[in-house]
Amino acid sequence: MTDTAPPPTPVDPAQSRRLMRWVWRSYLHRYAGLLFVAVLFMALEGAMFGALSYIMKPLFDTVFLAGNEDALLWVGLLVLGIFCVRAVSSVTQKVLLTRISQSTIADIRIDMLEHLMTLDASYHQINPPGHLMQRVENDVDTINRVWRLIVTGAGRDFVALISLMAVALSVDWKWTVVAMACIPLLIAPTALLQRYVRRQARRVREVAAHLYTRLNEVFHGIIPIKLNAMEAYQSERYRTLTRARVKNEVRTTLGEATFPGMFDVMAGLGFMAVLFYGGGEIIAGEKTVGDFMAFFTAIGLTFEPLRRLGAVAGAWEVAAAGLERIRALLHETTDLTDPEDPLPAPSSVPDVVLDNVHLAYGDLPVLQGASFVAEAGKTTALVGASGAGKSTVFNILTRLVDPLRGAASIGGIPVSAMRLADLRALFSVVSQEALLFDETLRENILLGQENVTDAQLERALDAAHVTDFLPRLPQGLDSPAGPRGTNLSGGQRQRVAIARALLRDTPILLLDEATSALDAQSEAIVQKALDTLSEGRTTLVIAHRLATIRNADKIVVMDKGKVIDQGSHAQLLARGGVYADLYRLQFAEGSEPE
Repeated sequence: MTDTAPPPTPVDPAQSRRLMRWVWRSYLHRYAGLLFVAVLFMALEGAMFGALSYIMKPLFDTVFLAGNEDALLWVGLLVLGIFCVRAVSSVTQKVLLTRISQSTIADIRIDMLEHLMTLDASYHQINPPGHLMQRVENDVDTINRVWRLIVTGAGRDFVALISLMAVALSVDWKWTVVAMACIPLLIAPTALLQRYVRRQARRVREVAAHLYTRLNEVFHGIIPIKLNAMEAYQSERYRTLTRARVKNEVRTTLGEATFPGMFDVMAGLGFMAVLFYGGGEIIAGEKTVGDFMAFFTAIGLTFEPLRRLGAVAGAWEVAAAGLERIRALLHETTDLTDPEDPLPAPSSVPDVVLDNVHLAYGDLPVLQGASFVAEAGKTTALVGASGAGKSTVFNILTRLVDPLRGAASIGGIPVSAMRLADLRALFSVVSQEALLFDETLRENILLGQENVTDAQLERALDAAHVTDFLPRLPQGLDSPAGPRGTNLSGGQRQRVAIARALLRDTPILLLDEATSALDAQSEAIVQKALDTLSEGRTTLVIAHRLATIRNADKIVVMDKGKVIDQGSHAQLLARGGVYADLYRLQFAEGSEPE
């Protein structure tokens, strides 16, 4: 993936409306009751702005200028009441909005993760982990930051604007027209700024995704980076992306800050116009000082909600850029779905059949008519050079990918005819990587199973030879495995993976180079555990080290996506051909008994 994001295309207002409707239908409607109560308190808080401006007229005309001491008490109590109501309503609506916003953001993140895990393996090959992490965390976090600003602006500030305009109009509609005469001049610049902010926000999101990808690759590949002295190279790539992000963040902030800035200029022009127009009427006695102070307060407070609403416009453009990406991700589809009328999975140890299977990745053929039978309860090994299609066979059996032609079946049932969950529940997999999560050994072995007894767990640990090294760990079974199992050796990781497979107790076992990365001592222990695991199961083994599969019931030889030979170890050696050649390459004549 390149580190330069393509220029984003602007989104029209209709797209913005569609995004708003999608957010409401998908998430916000769940909290409609809480949102309604929050809006009521926002409206109450907004109305207090109008009440505060209205109280200026009796405060100046009746109390200050007329000197009515009796009115001082009730005017003072009204002012206190206004601020108390505003305080209570402000706290209440903020708490409710926080509850709504945090719940909504959590729902979006959960939905994104759940959906990403349903997508095909090909999607995850195209989109690296760092890119997807950024979309789940940063895109959603952007929405979280602007969510309350948008809702508050739509609620409190809108009501405040209406109440303040009502007070201003009640004092003098001509003064109001003069004060607001410049507002229409903002329409065209606002529309242009919205497009500009949306473009810059998209660029920020794209560059941030590439930054996440770069960090993910650096931290996962730190050893190769050190061994190849690539620190300066990787640092420079990260520095270039960081500078690009700074530039785009500054441009986005410039656009967002310009919205309220334009309203400030319009506010200044409006005040100046009213001062010149209304000042003469006050001097002439046509209007009172209280009228002017009520109007001045109303208009002054009016521009503040307008200013915030301008900021909301910029914030929405930033949020919309993230929402577009989230919505697009949630609309990604997978070709690997459950059949409409699924068949039940086989209930006994089944045979596994590949029948004339063809598969290609783009223009690259991977399997070209591969066929074989792995008999129930026996061990079948797949051998061949790298790229022969061995791992692809595993992917087809577990429906990580579907063949172009031909079929795979288990116990006579096509894999495409079963529910994905039922199909994959038939398999236990132990691979060379033996992926462990950054959790305790216990959690890595159980993988969420809650009905495992202590006796079952103990038997699995013994059979997998985990109990051999468990006493040496500081917290035993509750010791952390570390990121990707780095607290354990390769052999220990493999034994944990085998214990996990034993507890799954599935009828089919897939072994993918399970011992190829181990030293001789660890390999012997792991191989013994694998022999225990294979008992009573249909086992398929991928192996480059032919010594590990000499005792397999059947060996299937693959080359360039085809099955070119099959039989026992002795039969294949006797016939000569590719298997015999591979065997002689690995073992000098006479060094390995046949």
